[in-house]
Amino acid sequence: MAQPPIHLNVSIHSVPAKVPSSSPVPQARPASLSTSRELVGAGDADAFFFRELERMGILLNAPQIDAVRHGDGPMLALAGAGCGKTTVLAARTAYLIAVRGIPGSRILLVTFTSKAAKEIKERIGRMPGISAAAARAVEARTFHSFGLLLLRQHGYTEQIFGEFTAQHTIMKMILRRLDHTGSYQPETLMAALSAWKMQGGWPADLPEATKEESAVKRILLGYEDWKAQRNQWDFDDILLHARKLLDNPATLKRLQDRFHYLMVDEFQDTNAIQYDLVRRLAEPRHNLAVVGDDDQTIYSFNGARQESILEFDRIYPGTKIVNLNINYRSDSRILGLGSALVRHNRQRRPKELLAAGARGFKPAYLTPATPDEEARWVVQHIQEHVGRDGLDYGDIAILHRTSDSSRAVLEQLLLCGIPFVQFGSAPVFYDQTLIKPLMDHLRLSLTPRRKESLQSVLGPLYVPKEDGMAYIRQQEKLQAKKYPLIHLARWVRLQPFQQEAVKERIRFIKSLKSLKPAYAIQEMRRQFYDKYLQAGDPLIYTQYKEMVSDTLEEFESAAGRFDTVEEFVAYADELTARHEQMEAAREERNGSAVQLMTIHRAKGLEFRQVYWIGASEGILPHSSALKKQPPADIKAGQALTDEQQLAAAALEEERRLAYVAVTRAKERLYISSPAYYHGKPSAPSRFLHEAFGILPQQDSPKPVSPRR
Repeated sequence: MAQPPIHLNVSIHSVPAKVPSSSPVPQARPASLSTSRELVGAGDADAFFFRELERMGILLNAPQIDAVRHGDGPMLALAGAGCGKTTVLAARTAYLIAVRGIPGSRILLVTFTSKAAKEIKERIGRMPGISAAAARAVEARTFHSFGLLLLRQHGYTEQIFGEFTAQHTIMKMILRRLDHTGSYQPETLMAALSAWKMQGGWPADLPEATKEESAVKRILLGYEDWKAQRNQWDFDDILLHARKLLDNPATLKRLQDRFHYLMVDEFQDTNAIQYDLVRRLAEPRHNLAVVGDDDQTIYSFNGARQESILEFDRIYPGTKIVNLNINYRSDSRILGLGSALVRHNRQRRPKELLAAGARGFKPAYLTPATPDEEARWVVQHIQEHVGRDGLDYGDIAILHRTSDSSRAVLEQLLLCGIPFVQFGSAPVFYDQTLIKPLMDHLRLSLTPRRKESLQSVLGPLYVPKEDGMAYIRQQEKLQAKKYPLIHLARWVRLQPFQQEAVKERIRFIKSLKSLKPAYAIQEMRRQFYDKYLQAGDPLIYTQYKEMVSDTLEEFESAAGRFDTVEEFVAYADELTARHEQMEAAREERNGSAVQLMTIHRAKGLEFRQVYWIGASEGILPHSSALKKQPPADIKAGQALTDEQQLAAAALEEERRLAYVAVTRAKERLYISSPAYYHGKPSAPSRFLHEAFGILPQQDSPKPVSPRR
């Protein structure tokens, strides 16, 4: 049941962007409607196979038939969004078995998710002429599953240590032993280690040229030693050790003799070690068929290399290139807009989506004044449209570039009681790791004895959290204090200057409740928090400085809507409570929920109705991609060294993100560019200007009456 809304004294107004008000929406050209019924003649030797597919309701188009019929030699299938790549992979596997007589055991098909591998395997089993035994014989696995299979066959017995929470706990234990400064965070160390391994590096070879590199290496090797003593591997270890197996010529030859045909799904997502595995296995026959879309290469931070597709035919001369470009799921104007966006990239294979799907609606473009107004409009629009034309909450996705840009819309979903599922970040913005210490300072200014807020304020005091809390609890039993933090001022483990800092922090906390919330946050940042972050985890501050800045600015913007600390804290706590209630009630509902996710998470998915929020300069493209010197996390994912090339590559990846966002929509697409972001004017995304030449008709959000 929807909960009553919280009313805020916030004015709603729209500021239309100053651009021309008329521009045609790009439209994809119609595709040929010819299928195998017309394209495969009765006299063709393989006609029986396509007739069986047709009886099953599978009508392949011309490029799909071309890809399915491909036999020996390398093939690159450029699979545009919604163009039936899974069908092609399953049908080609069946064609090799049923028409060409290739044993299923000779075929290896690798993909990136267990779900995709399972789906392809099931589809193969339903294909004409494929027995259950033949379908089982095909190796359709993820890279990690295939690597683990090889290792088990060669006698490796290591257990897989893949649960993130457990990894995080062990890394914290290693940090307590080896990092006496308290400088590093477990999650950033784990990410750095994974990035190194994904590029094929062994932990022993981690750099140690600087003091910081040596400190990081010591910690990471401590983590690796803990695993080794317990016969444990993580997922990245699987690929490293599987590749090492192939260094043995006899082992490699046995695998090459077994697998004569290789297929790789989502080829644009392969990292260096995965690509090396594939290339070795494909020797010497080169019967390697890869399916992917360079326009959807958006995981360079995970080691994905666009060059895998762009250079494929140079590495494998004589490659057959098939353009799977007929889209069956989206309105032609949605497809036209996507193509108009991405064609401005220079590093891409030229191609264009053609439309064969049902007609939907013209994409709509909005310019709300702020992200909060944007969020109110989106959520009210959802309320008004769910139930019409059979539209369900589960048919809707709200896509955003970064976690902080979802703050406003998440709050509105909670306040209006709309069921939703969020992927990838903290459930409520104010509970995020970066924000919580500041919120807890505000909470303690109102309720000094709030026990659940004490621990997170210890970090910015440079006090060990667990030991500090244990001491406070011990002293509270002896003598309770109005401000329990005061016990630390007599803790012998702290230096005199630290004890004095505790007293000063208590005086500061007392003063916060009389300040405007936004000003209170600014004062906390000025007096201690920004210095604490800079002196804290170097990996966070050097690699993710832009993200940290964005999140804190968003926090200040959110607080600026409130007049008192009491109102702001009550609002944040209410959001947390409502989210907990919604999660508790999730199992009682039928599972239908709005999908709230980053664009990265949305790749490979499709929805009837999509809202792309934050289509503004500095959000998408993100400000980090607009710098002359891209940050370290962008550099790490690119096989480039020249700063100018890196900057261009970063911007092109942002443009691909915009393309992915647009092409997730089937029927309805709403794009929104707030005119102000973090209190500053924000222009519509340059990608929209490029796609339209000028921006389309702009609609300022109008009041939407909630459904009753």
